[in-house]
Amino acid sequence: MSSLPLPARPARRLPLAWPGIAGALVLLFWLAAAAVGPMLLNANGGDLGGGDVFAPASARHWLGTDYLGRDMLARVIEGARYTVGIALAATLLASSIGTVLALLATVSAPWLDAVLSRGMDTLTSIPSKMLALIMVAAVGSSLGMLVPTAALIYIPGTFRIARSLAVNIHAMDYVTVARTRGEGRLYVMLYEILPNIVGPMLADLGLRFVYVVLLLASLSFLGLGVQPPDADWGSLVRENIGALPDAGAAVLAPALAIASLTIAVNLVIDNLPGRAARGAKGGR
Repeated sequence: MSSLPLPARPARRLPLAWPGIAGALVLLFWLAAAAVGPMLLNANGGDLGGGDVFAPASARHWLGTDYLGRDMLARVIEGARYTVGIALAATLLASSIGTVLALLATVSAPWLDAVLSRGMDTLTSIPSKMLALIMVAAVGSSLGMLVPTAALIYIPGTFRIARSLAVNIHAMDYVTVARTRGEGRLYVMLYEILPNIVGPMLADLGLRFVYVVLLLASLSFLGLGVQPPDADWGSLVRENIGALPDAGAAVLAPALAIASLTIAVNLVIDNLPGRAARGAKGGR
């Protein structure tokens, strides 16, 4: 009596493609460096100088030394706290406010939608770096002001994307049914529209994070971002620009840190399961 062959089990697919996994590992590394890295290093390693200026990478100084003879590995990890921390806080603030305003505009009266949309269009018409320079010049470049400054610049972009998604969801039949059975605006916003736009908004959050990182690095390179003795990666590039003619590690290390973080976030976003599936369908 011959037995029937068992059906082959479908191969399990990884949640991310290999480029996405590589990007996620790099992203997790920088998040861990920002969270616990400074505590694992010598508390005074990033503050004391006196060594060789712009020393090359060695067994003692893996990334060389900076313009004051300080260890660059400690400086880069210390800078990750400000670069990643400020950018993450500003991105979460911008995405939260932009999404809430978009949901409010979608379910409210047309006049409120028009007021919010025109106000966001006004902010969008101002170049981001110009707006950042104006705000920094007006209120200063303290850490407490860099977060709302960066958030204000990217709220309009989040609002426009969230509103375009919310308007399409709001026209669906199940939203009409919810309104017919007497559900209020808050219920429609939180339980009918928001769950259906979370995925695209998370992808947009990743892109906004990259934009904020580059904006903060630009401000710090101009001397208007994080101020000494603190330093983010943009500040480290500006401080050690003297090592550029010799391609010193002191200027290359923070520049490569910025590049690796932004590339890692883009790899994760580009290989999200939903985006990969949509790309496969579009190519057929």
